[in-house]
Amino acid sequence: MARIAGVDLPKNKKIFYGLQYIFGIGDHTAEEILQKANIDPERRVHTLTEDEVAAIRSVIQADYKVEGALRSEVQMNIKRLMDIGSYRGLRHRRSLPVRGQRTKTNSRTRKGKRKTVAGKKKAAAKK
Repeated sequence: MARIAGVDLPKNKKIFYGLQYIFGIGDHTAEEILQKANIDPERRVHTLTEDEVAAIRSVIQADYKVEGALRSEVQMNIKRLMDIGSYRGLRHRRSLPVRGQRTKTNSRTRKGKRKTVAGKKKAAAKK
């Protein structure tokens, strides 16, 4: 089993898809990494030699920010937005959608389970 950037890659998948299990590596980046390391994207992870795994590791280490370093950078960027008080930072702070989505309905993923407010019915019919 190949272990790259602290992630165990699945044995029976093609290396092109296996690399995408690493946080920060998508399909385009995986393709670039395999080209730089001179490895066929159709090869399976369990067929790679130690030298090929080492070549992939060195390419990733030299050119890309992945896993822990990338996660911490993303968190620092969010913290910076919150500290400077930007609109996006305020949305992060209040756990609301950041990218302009509607919030009257939907956005349950971001807002969490509904909190029912007592006594809030439609305007009472006046007589």
